Amino acid sequence: MGQRQVGAVVAGEVQRFQFLESRPPAADAVSEDPIQEQPPASESEQEPVAVAAPEAAVEAPIDDPDTHRFECRSCGFVFDPAEGIKKLAIEPGTPFSALDPLTFRCPVCRSQTKAFKDIGPRNKPSGFEENLGYGLGVNKLTPGQKNVLIFGGFALAFAFFLSLYSLR
Repeated sequence: MGQRQVGAVVAGEVQRFQFLESRPPAADAVSEDPIQEQPPASESEQEPVAVAAPEAAVEAPIDDPDTHRFECRSCGFVFDPAEGIKKLAIEPGTPFSALDPLTFRCPVCRSQTKAFKDIGPRNKPSGFEENLGYGLGVNKLTPGQKNVLIFGGFALAFAFFLSLYSLR
């Protein structure tokens, strides 16, 4: 029985499939399929296929859980390891995992560490990963960049509105 190999690139990875044909091709039959005309190449004869790495793998930073921010579910206070908490004498650079769960309390509502949830690193775009490609690129902005865009637009619109008074 003849075998036919087909390669496909799916999500940046080469995947090979082999199809078994139910009957061998006849020697005198003319085949329209160029793959069947060539004898199947062995693994050593096949050329390696160069595949470009997907952009997401190139741009993805190494995710360090010690840099993640944590938000209190009771009051909304955000613990950022890069800032620390001066009120509680927690030095900048102290990860949330290094805090003592028995003695640490939220500085606003006094909740325990169990009330905090991981909200990811500071410069991570907000939203679901599968939705980041939509929205004319705005979904890839960090929350701080979105604030600058929104409130900058408001300031610009207000300045244009005030400039209408100079038209007399």
